[in-house]
Amino acid sequence: MERQNIAPPSSEDALSRLKTAFKAGVTATLASISIGFLFKIWLAQWVNKDDLALFNSVIDIVSLSLILMTGFRSSMVVTYSQTNNDRDIINIFRFCLITIVLLTWGVVLPYIKHELHINVGYFEMVGVIFSMGMKVYFTNLIAMYRLYDVSNKVTWIEPVTNVVGFIFCYYVLYFTPLASLFYSMAFSSLVAAHFMYWKRRKQIATKPIKSVQLDPNMRNYVRKSFTASLEAGASILMIYITVLLTITHFSLDELGDFQVVVRPIFTYMTMLFVFPIYRFVLPELTLCIKQGVHQQIKAIRRWIFRLAAMVSVTFFLIMLIGGREIIGFVFPPQYHGAVIVLFHFSMFFIFIMLNAYQLAYIKAHGKFTLSLLIRLSGIITLIVSYYLLSIFTANVVAIIVALCLGYVMMFILSTIAERKILSGYKLALSNC
Repeated sequence: MERQNIAPPSSEDALSRLKTAFKAGVTATLASISIGFLFKIWLAQWVNKDDLALFNSVIDIVSLSLILMTGFRSSMVVTYSQTNNDRDIINIFRFCLITIVLLTWGVVLPYIKHELHINVGYFEMVGVIFSMGMKVYFTNLIAMYRLYDVSNKVTWIEPVTNVVGFIFCYYVLYFTPLASLFYSMAFSSLVAAHFMYWKRRKQIATKPIKSVQLDPNMRNYVRKSFTASLEAGASILMIYITVLLTITHFSLDELGDFQVVVRPIFTYMTMLFVFPIYRFVLPELTLCIKQGVHQQIKAIRRWIFRLAAMVSVTFFLIMLIGGREIIGFVFPPQYHGAVIVLFHFSMFFIFIMLNAYQLAYIKAHGKFTLSLLIRLSGIITLIVSYYLLSIFTANVVAIIVALCLGYVMMFILSTIAERKILSGYKLALSNC
């Protein structure tokens, strides 16, 4: 007998459920970051720098080719909450993911081998492409079914298996360091995918591969997924624009400050406090909207705003009081120029967190195109702000301030959009 989908928990527990998942997510992410960072430091001590550069470059290219599929995640969460039609949602996602994986295999892999002349083994690269594709598939399913506990466990399981896989390949099988890196990456992705598969299968039956009924709901889901994928690309583009501006207008020394110090800390802060909003807050908001429990939404909003204030003030005070000492302890003296850049970043971090909530709220109402337009406004603001600031200063701080102003603009526009949605609710109530 086929297992039935688990019923969603009562909306009365939405905030407490969110708090538990969020705190567990931050803890798991912190563990993941610590393991990954220590592993990178250890590798940097003895693995050839060129090998590490090749490995990271290939992983970045493959990740970028699959990033569009992560954009499906939010549309899967929203559409499943609205329709409960997981069979068609999953089959559409399967066909799209298979297409992207085959394109990556047939187009991106030859590009890496023959155009970029990166000498990496064929089987290593194929293994990475397919294993990362499998991980994306099950990660999206876990998010759609709101299996928070599984998601948090995968966060730290993957880096642990990556380290274990590398040690086994290098010290037991005697592979080269570069080959060991690729095989361990493929191994860790497959372990994560396998773990998510069995945990999900214990609660929810696997949906068979069948033809899709493209009714209006499913056509809307495809449109949402395409728009969400573009937004995922736009969010990454903001960071790459800052890198390009730094390369174009500043020295290699300032680029080093950004790439070695500022960008990793930006990434880690985002992983710890911004990504969990999309992983946990978005599904809960979607469920609360469907069930019409708007008091729960207000409670979630208040909690997120208080959390954002607490995290941002703490980050700012750390950079104000001990930023120079901390950076000086972790990084060599040549990177001390990053302190002032990080200080300005800490002043604006609250807008990055709050904007994540606002965009999650907008997406929970199915307004994915509006979310994309807001994201694009941030990119435009970033570029315009930088060139305006460069008139008054030639300091690299102008770039991080311009980036943060992009997030401020997104927060302003998303706040306006949120108020319009709330006004619509009030108008509907007054007409009843």
